[in-house]
Amino acid sequence: MNRPLQLSAIFFLFIGIVVSCTKVDIAAVNNTMNAVVDPFAATRAAFGTNIDFTNLSNYANQTKPNYINNDNTGTDTIKDNKATLGRILFYDKNLSVNNTVACASCHKQAFAFSDTSLVSDGVFGGVTARHAMRLINARFANEAKFFWNERAASLEIQTTMPIQDHAEMGFSGVNGRGTIDTLLNKLSKINYYKEIFKNIYGDTLVTQNRLQESLAQFIRSIQSFDSKYDSGRARVNNEGAAFPNFTATENAGKSLYLTPPVFDGSGNRIAGGAGCNGCHRAPEFDIDPNSKNNGIVSIIGSTTIETNDTRAPSLRDLVKTDGTPNSRMMHTGQFTTFAGVLNHYNNIPNIAANNNLDGKLRADGVGNKLRLTPTETAQLTAFIQTLAGTNVYVDKKWSNPFLNQ
Repeated sequence: MNRPLQLSAIFFLFIGIVVSCTKVDIAAVNNTMNAVVDPFAATRAAFGTNIDFTNLSNYANQTKPNYINNDNTGTDTIKDNKATLGRILFYDKNLSVNNTVACASCHKQAFAFSDTSLVSDGVFGGVTARHAMRLINARFANEAKFFWNERAASLEIQTTMPIQDHAEMGFSGVNGRGTIDTLLNKLSKINYYKEIFKNIYGDTLVTQNRLQESLAQFIRSIQSFDSKYDSGRARVNNEGAAFPNFTATENAGKSLYLTPPVFDGSGNRIAGGAGCNGCHRAPEFDIDPNSKNNGIVSIIGSTTIETNDTRAPSLRDLVKTDGTPNSRMMHTGQFTTFAGVLNHYNNIPNIAANNNLDGKLRADGVGNKLRLTPTETAQLTAFIQTLAGTNVYVDKKWSNPFLNQ
């Protein structure tokens, strides 16, 4: 081949290579431009299929019995996406200063969102000042205040107070520890929160108000209405009627629970029932907001007298269906059985030192004494067991969503 022909061949070969490479590059660019960016990549990495913002669990439209009337939701209406964010926050140990404690550390699903320990562990060896309260049916409590001593005016306010407690989750601003603003800055740098806040709120701003509303919505979504009691209540017209699915012992216990007691001048019950309904009103079994102290005036690990503990959780799921207690009872956790609780009301102690004792527990300067018989104690215990559900312990929408936490 002569030289001009060689040069021509080389030239066309070069042009072919350039064109070929250009086509490949253009195709690669087009593929990159057309690739779908996953807006929840970090969320999927942290939670897998446990959290799916394209197919959210039902928090907002759960059914409840038509005889349940109380609802303290207010304007913070439950929405599936915000309750899902609340679920993540509830289980996220990043909410503590040393990444060791979450809300769920003290409120465990396996125990109706309570704790079997007397006190719950906090950060750096700290412990809670009171026994952890069960969170069942918090939405349906007539009492809008929270904590045993009602120091939180609403559930929203309550949700971030343990976070700012020095012993619990540690963002107290004391002894060199960060404040709630430190936490907000910390969360804003976590990729899955960037994605989730952007999806829900349209931006990635993490605020205390957003934490409060989402945590409160998740907690309010935790409900339990699948008990033997609910099955029976649905079949009668009123609370006092005998439930057809109850045993004679359970119906007797229900009657004792609902019927007010009659006391003599010395405070001894001489007729009537136990009057539990006066403070823990059916069918929600939440505490009457007007109830005062119940005679428990001690503080865990202290000799100080405290009479302002007047809040209590619903009596629903106090025990499991087999009668096993989900946790200790009272803010002091001093009772491990329901029979122990009833024995306390058999003889209200130390009335002189308690200027906040509920009027239903005192008469003419003496503490009232229920004087329950062993049979009555067994009947009341059997009735309380009918308030136990099953779904609350196993429903995935209330479970830990993290893959590695």
